[in-house]
Amino acid sequence: MRAPGKINVFLEVGQVQDDGYHDVASAYQAVSAFEDVWATPADAISVEVTGSVNVAGVPLDDRNLAVRAARLLAAETGHRGGVHLEIHKGVPVAGGMGGGSADAAATLLACDALWDTRLGAAQLHALAARLGADVPFALMGGTAVGVGRGDELSPALARGRFDWVIVTSQDGLSTPEVYRALDEHRARHALDISPASRRPLVDNDVLHALRAGDAAMLASSARNDLQVAALTLRPRLGDVLEAGEREGALVGLVSGSGPTLAFLAADAEAAIELQIVLSASGHVAHHVHGPVPGARIID
Repeated sequence: MRAPGKINVFLEVGQVQDDGYHDVASAYQAVSAFEDVWATPADAISVEVTGSVNVAGVPLDDRNLAVRAARLLAAETGHRGGVHLEIHKGVPVAGGMGGGSADAAATLLACDALWDTRLGAAQLHALAARLGADVPFALMGGTAVGVGRGDELSPALARGRFDWVIVTSQDGLSTPEVYRALDEHRARHALDISPASRRPLVDNDVLHALRAGDAAMLASSARNDLQVAALTLRPRLGDVLEAGEREGALVGLVSGSGPTLAFLAADAEAAIELQIVLSASGHVAHHVHGPVPGARIID
């Protein structure tokens, strides 16, 4: 199986709820940084991980989202066998691009095929939502709007191709820590900034830009509410954002909860030039494009 990472081209975070979680409104785009998962029959559920990115911090026990996906599918369908999962990661680990969620989505599809459990798309989507907000989108792919906890998805029309340069970091960021930092920032600056929305929504300008396939229009409306929190926790990310925009990016964003940075370029040629410049400056930079399909079997 192959499943894509994602970039949040827009992310609005609502007020913190009584349970500590936040409603969000996000425009997701699946991009050509992929997770590949091989599933083979086994007596128990196990996983091994390699990758073109640093995989040192990836757990190999029940903390691994792919292992949890296999266990959930087995429990829901009554399957008594196991599976050995080989994961090759191409999405930065703990980078805000949904690599673990892509692993889980690919594992659900892989085990459904391997075990012949024959769940429908709606059933797989429901299981994906129980594993995490980004897992259903990794199943769907393309471009979508997510509301609620991010898992209530609606496909969004996106014409053409959008070219991105992603800059990765050796040090991950904890998503709960970033959300806490956002809540603290909002509390500190309550008199200076507008209160968080009760019902966050994706800006219509973002949807128009995606439908038009207009990178410049998308750059002017793209936003990530978590960016201020990520920059508080990793101030040096701000210097990289400024450098990327100075070197020609239409806009630079923290991807999801970070610390991966996503720079939107005017076209593929501009993206390649930006990748070369950022790499020459000592950054680990990759050129990706979107939208791409969701989790699928690779023949």
